[in-house]
Amino acid sequence: MSRTGWSGWLDSARHCPSPNQDERPESCAVDLLVIHNISLPPDEYGGPWIDRLFLNDLPPDAHPYFADIHQLRVSAHLLIRRDGERVQYVPLQRRAWHAGHSCHAGREHCNDYSIGIELEGSDDIPYTEAQYRVLAETIREIQRHYPAISDQRITGHCDIAPGRKTDPGPAFDWGRLRRLLVKFEGNYSPDLYT
Repeated sequence: MSRTGWSGWLDSARHCPSPNQDERPESCAVDLLVIHNISLPPDEYGGPWIDRLFLNDLPPDAHPYFADIHQLRVSAHLLIRRDGERVQYVPLQRRAWHAGHSCHAGREHCNDYSIGIELEGSDDIPYTEAQYRVLAETIREIQRHYPAISDQRITGHCDIAPGRKTDPGPAFDWGRLRRLLVKFEGNYSPDLYT
């Protein structure tokens, strides 16, 4: 359970509140972290398009790909851009709309009990050193408030929605993340929270 009175926003992130969020079910413990990837347009990085998708403001005529997705109502708690910038869309204690139809260890509706982190990237393009470092730091920060999210409760979107989703993809180096999590063990930064 998260600390009482905590806003759920990371001070170290740029805040970009998404309307695509709601309350978690009552008495639903947050105990899973899901790693995703996103790039808009596909395989292109930078620009305002991820923010605009999560704010329901993606112009359908700005790129041919956007015509099919501009009406989606989705979000994630956090995005880690290629340069390591953190963007937060949803307070961690609220439900973001990131997992869709999903199941983990026989338990459905992963949005109810998970935190979703998007990495700016795609399945087959290597992620950056900055992204791995910031991801590991962010996970350790989140675990301070949600200790039920053990290192064994970190998974990919592909694992909770097999056959439907493939992210974070084969380019994601799980061993590298595990090594960094060991490096950052116990190195929390309470000042990053409001």
